[in-house]
Amino acid sequence: MGKQILLGVTGGIAAYKSAELVRELRRQGHEVQVVMTSGARAFVQPLTFQALSGHPVRESLLDPEAEAGMGHIELAKWADLVLVAPASADIMAKLACGLADDLLTTVCLATEAPIALAPAMNQAMWRNARTQRNRSLLVEDSQFRLWGPEAGDQACGDTGPGRMLEPEVLVQEVAALQEQPLANLRVVITAGPTREALDPVRYISNHSSGRMGFALAEAAAQQGADVTLVAGPVEQPTPTGVTRIDVTSAREMKNAVDWAVAAGTDWFIATAAVADYRPLAIADQKMKKQAGADAPVIELEENPDILAGVAGRTEQRPLTIGFAAETRNLADYARDKLSRKGLDLIVANDVSTPGLGFNSDSNAVEVFWGGGSERFEARPKRELARDLIRLFHSHQNSRPA
Repeated sequence: MGKQILLGVTGGIAAYKSAELVRELRRQGHEVQVVMTSGARAFVQPLTFQALSGHPVRESLLDPEAEAGMGHIELAKWADLVLVAPASADIMAKLACGLADDLLTTVCLATEAPIALAPAMNQAMWRNARTQRNRSLLVEDSQFRLWGPEAGDQACGDTGPGRMLEPEVLVQEVAALQEQPLANLRVVITAGPTREALDPVRYISNHSSGRMGFALAEAAAQQGADVTLVAGPVEQPTPTGVTRIDVTSAREMKNAVDWAVAAGTDWFIATAAVADYRPLAIADQKMKKQAGADAPVIELEENPDILAGVAGRTEQRPLTIGFAAETRNLADYARDKLSRKGLDLIVANDVSTPGLGFNSDSNAVEVFWGGGSERFEARPKRELARDLIRLFHSHQNSRPA
């Protein structure tokens, strides 16, 4: 069944592609209405979109011919999806700040529908730190999706990222949003650190924030999966539609994972930074420092290997995906872990890179599997999560029945 799609067209040479986009969307059974900004009218005439969409083109915020002069509310309620293509640097900045100074931005602020942006701009504008900041803000908002841009030759003669995705690719993105490709898949994800108590006050842990695991849980749930998230001690909001189990120690996390996997799961994604060791004995009272006394010696014992345990299942084994946080020799260590633990895929990142990985909203990773690898350059974790879910899904589909 087709969607009601509100297409926002902003100023940029890529606006000519939007005419073909309207045609392709209608061929797929979608109903399309078009809102144009004043900049868009400098590149394409409204009559073109009116002829292709079968609807009058909306341009004015205060249109006396719209219902009670409140056309922005009417359109906001009508849309199942708002697609802005091309999305200029200007519209991205306005939406990131919540501005509403024309019809398109007002509709975007008033609608409860998903909003997809197909960026299109000069490569230097796309790479600009302010544009990337706006991009990060938009990706962190669960209402928004960013589709593209791709790299290539640009109208100005430059080459680089900033080209709008081709209309047929955008139509495929709309279809994927509609189809919920992970429907009926059961996914278990671990996230965050574990804490191994030394005494009632102190513990052994690490810097994991859980953001990557929570982003993956959100992305999988948005695509229709039944998601169980086993979370260590983190302060992250539970994504909509996700079942959350809170744990503290590695043994608690193992028990929760064993229960969830035994109940039936198709994917197991282990993003949690589980402590490798725990104290052999936990002091009943806070350990006090005493003047002149030697520092205490803490004996450690190995924690259970949650990931290897799931990968080693002989019955009802899910697609098993590990994460590796490394500070050097990333590819060598990741491939060793992939083989040693019998994983299907492993996602590796260099946590020594400033601004990426632990306690960051962004990450860059390389994914390895038996037959190859794929690199994902630095991007917000929510955007990266959607890219990784698509990759995992392609491997799920290629597994032998």
